[in-house]
Amino acid sequence: MMGQQTGNQSQLFYLFNLERRIPAGHLLRRINPVVTRILMELREKLVPFYSEIGRPSIDPELMIRMLIVGYCYGIRFERRLCEELELHLAYRWFCRLDLDDKVPDHSTFSVNRHGRFRDSDILRQVFEAVVRACMDAGLVKGEGFAVDASVLEANASRYHGKAPDEIDWSVPELQTRAAAEFLAGLDDEDPDANRKPPKLISPSDPCSAWTAKANKRVQFGYGLNYLIDIENAIIVDVEATPARTYDEVAATKTMIERTTKRMGLKPKRLAADTAYGTAKFLGWLIGARIAPHIPVWDKSLREDGTLARSDFHWDRRRGVYVCPKGKMLHTTGTVHEGTTLRYRASKFDCEVCALKMQCCPNGPSRQVSRDVHEHARDVTRRLMRTKAFIKSRDQRKRVEMRFAHLKTHHGFERMRLRGLSGARDEFLLAATVQNLKTLALRSLGPPGARQRAAFA
Repeated sequence: MMGQQTGNQSQLFYLFNLERRIPAGHLLRRINPVVTRILMELREKLVPFYSEIGRPSIDPELMIRMLIVGYCYGIRFERRLCEELELHLAYRWFCRLDLDDKVPDHSTFSVNRHGRFRDSDILRQVFEAVVRACMDAGLVKGEGFAVDASVLEANASRYHGKAPDEIDWSVPELQTRAAAEFLAGLDDEDPDANRKPPKLISPSDPCSAWTAKANKRVQFGYGLNYLIDIENAIIVDVEATPARTYDEVAATKTMIERTTKRMGLKPKRLAADTAYGTAKFLGWLIGARIAPHIPVWDKSLREDGTLARSDFHWDRRRGVYVCPKGKMLHTTGTVHEGTTLRYRASKFDCEVCALKMQCCPNGPSRQVSRDVHEHARDVTRRLMRTKAFIKSRDQRKRVEMRFAHLKTHHGFERMRLRGLSGARDEFLLAATVQNLKTLALRSLGPPGARQRAAFA
């Protein structure tokens, strides 16, 4: 027999305790003690965000808690986040809002987020405070780091790109924060990059790079750079760059130096893929006394059947190359293009050599190029034969799993904000949330573990 609900829902008074409605194993309850402690420590730094005049603004602590909720559950749009906060009991509890408390209006929330917060480094301070909490919990060993970058699609249409000389930045509709950041960045361009002008620029987000790295589809994108401690995959630093390999490698130096200065963490070894195996970067790592567990990026091999540079022996003591027939190749010492030395054999030796057609069929003598940081490549090649290198190669996959987790479980596949500052804020929030989840899992165990232990 089918029953019928007869209860009257017009009860006048309710006895409702929001604290009791949140399960002990809920993610927000598990990370709440850490977030509360961090925000208490940052309270003095949040004072400038409180205004004593005008209409009351959103409490900065409330805004940070709301952003953590949003990036925990893939709610990155302000309007939807405010709507979910209105309805979800756990979100209200974490943000310290009672049932009768008013949720901030989405437009006010957006203005505060894109205004005062974008002009500060408070989100980085929150991120670094979470990293220190992970260090205090013993989750950061500080011996081996891994670095990698993942391309995330920018909030810009790939169909509306224009050539650099086709864009007039003086028109009113292009007077945006993202455009101002882009134009200011042109003055700070690294001269060592020797970069060609981009093929296309997005007028709506010119800081993003035209790339085909993600899913092999051309689009405008940003590079999400993670530097993780291999032990428990804690993200110790994060940096936003345009989706270009040069910028990603340069960002690694920035992250390592910043982590050393602010966290007191300096790795003994760094694991990465071949894109980071340039001679210049390997030389920087060795100079910093960090063992590069990185495959060497070497383009010296030849496909035409002629002898490659590896067929020539480098005599470090005399500073010359020795060919397979025992003849020496010398250099004048001139550094070409700022990176390369050229070693040449005597044409008299090459003319009578039986290997000439296999060595230099199109020239009078053989020439071998050597990077000024080639010694770093040689050191790395020796490391590539060690068991520690093979182990690091497997552990490096943990940083890739961080990217997969972010895109799969947090729905983070496309940028919400524009400009480098917007990408930086989004990446810092994403990394903060991932570290908080790892901290809750590693230090407290899986949800329900403490309850099971109590009855064991």
